[in-house]
Amino acid sequence: MARLLIDEGACTGCEACVEECPYAALEMKGDVATVNEKCTFCGACVDACPVEAIVLEKEEKGVEGLDISDYKDVWVFIEHKRERIANVSFELLGEGRKLADALGCKLSGMLLGDGVEECAREAIKYGADKVYLTESPILKEYRTDAYTAGAVNLIKQYKPEIVIFGATTQGRDFAGTIATTICTGLTADCTGLDIDPETKLLRQTRPAFGGNIMATILCQKHRPQMATVRPKVFAMPEKDDSRTGEIIREGLPIGEDKVRTKILEFLQVDQTVNLMDAEIIVSGGRGLGGIKNFPVIRELANVLGGAVGASRAAVDAGWIPYEHQVGQTGRTVRPKIYIACGISGAIQHQAGMKTSEIIVAINKDPEAPIFKIATYGIVADLFQALPMLTQEFKKRLDR
Repeated sequence: MARLLIDEGACTGCEACVEECPYAALEMKGDVATVNEKCTFCGACVDACPVEAIVLEKEEKGVEGLDISDYKDVWVFIEHKRERIANVSFELLGEGRKLADALGCKLSGMLLGDGVEECAREAIKYGADKVYLTESPILKEYRTDAYTAGAVNLIKQYKPEIVIFGATTQGRDFAGTIATTICTGLTADCTGLDIDPETKLLRQTRPAFGGNIMATILCQKHRPQMATVRPKVFAMPEKDDSRTGEIIREGLPIGEDKVRTKILEFLQVDQTVNLMDAEIIVSGGRGLGGIKNFPVIRELANVLGGAVGASRAAVDAGWIPYEHQVGQTGRTVRPKIYIACGISGAIQHQAGMKTSEIIVAINKDPEAPIFKIATYGIVADLFQALPMLTQEFKKRLDR
């Protein structure tokens, strides 16, 4: 915990700290500054005070008293919506199974919600040995406070060694809040997870420095080791209806009065672009030269019954909306066929599509990095190659 202390005897009432505070957490009461509940302990007021009347005390939370050997098993957060499990959770159960086998431990699901026992049974069919389940009407919809209280309660009781989450909007918010609450590390947007054979630590790999390098990160002194992983990075495991497992129930330790948000209504968003579930994606990049040339991409995608993707360069240029972007700062996809047209294949783009089953690259530069990961490469002007491919596919598919 942190504390902000104000020496009333030393305070001159100059209001320098009030003006400097970015969170409006300081106010004057008479001639003395006081702190309110908005304080984030950023320390800006300490530097601003000309008479050094403000002291910020922070309790250093180290690893003293933490016995790492107490922590066992691999956990996967089972994300769901309307009692339907998100595909990324199944993908993580498949990868979690490999991690658990490498460590010789159990694979467990962590599930929070209301009336979601069937989701627990489904997680077992996809590889979980156990599911830790907390149900409450308060957990009917995702809210950070309620879900975090439930998860922290489970983690403190059962001490998992590894916890992994989908890098979804919900997963990112949830994992980050848990990590700061229990004071452990979190690696975001991982593209690879494995167990170090010597140290038995979780090796968490993700793009770093704008995607120019791949960093492998270890959490050596804190537990659990936590990571978020983008959807479609790992393959979907096969469902086994014969599997059985244990469901362990725990209550929610807080009431509705402790939850700071309320859900008023849901607004349905029209999502016409679904890259994540597309089996064929045709993507265009900088090589298209402009918005007027995107129809050649759309035509091929329509013939193949696929979706239209794009590189960040094409999106940043305003040629196509962000919803179509594939890559580190866009969508991660895993189609059966990915056709990259006029895309050089920078590591940032590869991070979002390199797990595609078949990659077809069309680029006039034979040295383009995309050819290093392509299953098939066509060194040609895309404006000549694409119409030919489109016509040929039309002939064959019309038969």
